[in-house]
Amino acid sequence: MGPLSGRRVVTTRDERGRLDSLLAAEGADVIHVPLIAIADAPDDGVSLASSLAELGSFDWLVVTSRHGAQRVGSAAAQLPSVRLAAVGTRTADSLAELAGRRAMIVPGRQTASALIAAMPPPVDGGRRVLIVQADRADDMLATGLAARGFEVTTVVGYSTQLRRPTDRQRRAALAADAVCFASGSAAVSWADAVGTATPQVVVAIGETTRDAAVAAGLDVSHVAEDHSVDGLAAEIASVLGRRP
Repeated sequence: MGPLSGRRVVTTRDERGRLDSLLAAEGADVIHVPLIAIADAPDDGVSLASSLAELGSFDWLVVTSRHGAQRVGSAAAQLPSVRLAAVGTRTADSLAELAGRRAMIVPGRQTASALIAAMPPPVDGGRRVLIVQADRADDMLATGLAARGFEVTTVVGYSTQLRRPTDRQRRAALAADAVCFASGSAAVSWADAVGTATPQVVVAIGETTRDAAVAAGLDVSHVAEDHSVDGLAAEIASVLGRRP
């Protein structure tokens, strides 16, 4: 009997994964309602392929999600001189598996701002940076690195598409005890497809996701202290475990 025994928790990622497993291990009845889908970039990957063909001219390759890591890891494996950086430990693991080496920079706090602060000065660690991210990603990482003196190139590695749940999924989601958002896109998709009504407990994986949810009209009750899937599951277990 875990702290989430008898609790219904909605997950909204593109596919079932570690988050669902962690919640189930704590006793939760996990309701998976995929609100996003991951697809190739709008140009079918032409820009990404062009950037990866020139990867040897960059000092750093930065990825912000496991989806980006999966699309660049093989290219990185061919160029061991290119330094790697990743936002998040799970992203870093995906990148290392394909690239054959660990990322040099993985900030302890899994945010873009933390990665910006963790990067060595351009004069010490190389100046040219290639960032691979989603089509819906903001420019915070690129702007922050440019402000520190890096020469930044950003390329769209994949697209995040919004999905509409079925009527049955909507009813089940609204009847749950909690919903967790691991990305701003999922929160926006919820507002678009379901509206602003939510379960009483709404947990965001980090401040960026929270801000996107709030901008979409949702009330976010909690933000994971550790901005990771593990941190998200722990926050839900902590919050619901304290509730009667």
